[in-house]
Amino acid sequence: MTKYYIAGHRGMVGGAIVRQLEAAGETNIVMRTHAELDLTDQLAVRDFMQLERPDVVILAAAKVGGIYANNNYPAQFIYENLMIECNVIHQAFEAGVTKLLQLGSSCIYPKAVPQPMREDALLTGILEPTNEPYAIAKIAGIKLCESYNRQHGVDYRSVMPTNLYGPGDNFHPDNSHVMPALIRRFHEAVRDGLSEVVIWGSGAPRREFLHVDDMAAASLFVLNLSKDIYDEHSKPMLSHINVGTGTDVSILELAQLVAKITGYSGKISTDPSKPDGTMRKLMDVGRLDKMGWRASIDLEQGLIDTYEWYLGNMQSART
Repeated sequence: MTKYYIAGHRGMVGGAIVRQLEAAGETNIVMRTHAELDLTDQLAVRDFMQLERPDVVILAAAKVGGIYANNNYPAQFIYENLMIECNVIHQAFEAGVTKLLQLGSSCIYPKAVPQPMREDALLTGILEPTNEPYAIAKIAGIKLCESYNRQHGVDYRSVMPTNLYGPGDNFHPDNSHVMPALIRRFHEAVRDGLSEVVIWGSGAPRREFLHVDDMAAASLFVLNLSKDIYDEHSKPMLSHINVGTGTDVSILELAQLVAKITGYSGKISTDPSKPDGTMRKLMDVGRLDKMGWRASIDLEQGLIDTYEWYLGNMQSART
């Protein structure tokens, strides 16, 4: 039976991948909490990989956060993500792992790039300054996988998701991404009887959102593709695959939809003094579509699902 190691199983994406593997009947799944295994510790990761010797590694672990966190903790974002990727990928190779899937982010693409963003836009321009450290680390992860493939003949793949949301998301008031931040803010506005909610930025930037269950399904789809099909739609030095829905909404439109779902009926205002970030981030998902996979969870239904999870997990979601 295939032995899987899921790095980051307590995260939103890692947890969704574990659920789908278990639903498919996989029972030989290795997991470690951060307290049990610090992925920035090279020796600890080496000892773990040599002991467990998994058949497949899925690298979903990362230090993540929104604009506020990226702006305030750039050193942590670049250091921790680089160390996680270097340690997991190299020590997996040293332990004989020939199949690995690394999860990245759409922030790898330049700030001023034609929309929708194609895979071949990588390294063609300057990155968005607010999350450059994180983006550099994720680009390094792609190139690590490609380099080990080229030199050692292993099969290490990378998928680049758009903005993710869903059960298990981080709803912290300072360090969360835009979707959970809005859900929490509008929920609390309803709870406290507020007549106005102010959202960061102009509300004009457009973003694409993918439900985490769709991301988990896409990840396992790419992981399980035959090498012939995967190689047909990728290149040795351009191997990563975009994962998204191919559609986007403005932040103001998203706020209005969240208001509807949470039952908020007051005023929604914008604060242009706060940073917008990149004005548009839409993935070109043509490569994945040709491989045979498309997202299936509608944004409104996905938001309803996420809000229901938040209501049932508010205490844990606040950390």
